[in-house]
Amino acid sequence: MVFRLLFFIVFLFVIELYAFQAVKTLVKDKWILVAYGVLSLAILIYIIYGFFSFDRSVGQTKQTMFTMGLMLVVYIPKIVLAIVLLGEDIFRLVMGSVNYFVENSNEGFLPSRRKFVSQLGLGLAAVPFLSLIYGVTIGKYNYKVIKQRIFFPDLPDAFDGFTITQISDVHSGSFDNPDKINYAIDLVNEQNSDMILFTGDIVNTHAKEMHPWIDTFNRIKEHEYGKFSVLGNHDYGEYVTWPSQVAKNQNFKEIKDLYGQIGFQLLLNEHTFIQKGNDKIALVGVENWGKNFKQAGDLEKASEGLGNHDFKILMSHDPSHWEYEVKNNEKNFHLTLSGHTHGMQFGIEIPGYFKWSLAQYVYAQWAGLYEHLGRYVYVNRGFGFHAYPGRVGIMPEITVIELKKGDRVA
Repeated sequence: MVFRLLFFIVFLFVIELYAFQAVKTLVKDKWILVAYGVLSLAILIYIIYGFFSFDRSVGQTKQTMFTMGLMLVVYIPKIVLAIVLLGEDIFRLVMGSVNYFVENSNEGFLPSRRKFVSQLGLGLAAVPFLSLIYGVTIGKYNYKVIKQRIFFPDLPDAFDGFTITQISDVHSGSFDNPDKINYAIDLVNEQNSDMILFTGDIVNTHAKEMHPWIDTFNRIKEHEYGKFSVLGNHDYGEYVTWPSQVAKNQNFKEIKDLYGQIGFQLLLNEHTFIQKGNDKIALVGVENWGKNFKQAGDLEKASEGLGNHDFKILMSHDPSHWEYEVKNNEKNFHLTLSGHTHGMQFGIEIPGYFKWSLAQYVYAQWAGLYEHLGRYVYVNRGFGFHAYPGRVGIMPEITVIELKKGDRVA
């Protein structure tokens, strides 16, 4: 622990040193440099204090999210700047060695730092700085409705054209703008889907986080074929220290009750049938199962009595469940709906052409639609946000999936 703390402090010191050098190369006024130094030190002290005063009995708060956001806004640009100047230092070291040892130059060993390199570094650093500022001011509520049509050869005839709205990862304890949340609920209602599914994480940790938003989410209108939900990893209260197991259990009970209070039927390792005309499909809901998170999901129990011939839609919060237990399961789960990853709330997406996020180095399926042997998983990018109070590139999502009978994907 001490070594990691020391490494962290040294790392930040090196980053600050490079950033100061870049500013000093361009700014000659002594008092501006002093003001920059004082401000940087104040921010650094605030961030260190914020992290070391984190209370595990409380968990994430607006204050901790602000601290995380401030750290990213300040230090990611400075890291970019430091990388540019480090590259120049390597160049200066090589050139100095050549001049001194090969050409026997009488000039100083290291060439002076070049102004244009500092300008280049600051210009590049401005990109993540402005992006992160956008993320915390606009991006976190920049809701996108994403429509996905999926074809299944064995889809029951009556369900051809059936539509499902999916929301996931609400994280209500992070919200700070009622108008934006009401706007998002309006978007959900405008889709006029046949059914709506909520794939977990209604809160960050505590049931009380959702209390100010119950009336808002009760505005989600009734859907003809129901409103169903499952639990996410944050719904278990695993990430704080509780005064007792009784308190933790009570919070978990209250979180499960929240889904009912906003009109969703919570499926806990069980299934139900959705009947339309003479046909039906099975809707299966498991508790959270994650490769690196809580594994309470019981797929066998949830699908007990179902056969390969039954058309099945599975709700499972963490897409690693699909990767490790679902996609090759002999019961043939046709479509799995997940969330959890948030796309790391940071990345690049050009719809239909390119998408990238650090999430892809952790999850094989992290945003959008994936297929394996005719079985599909759709990973919703999340309705809310957590830890970093913003979104850059990976926007909050309301998904509308249309089931089609056929052999192609569109």
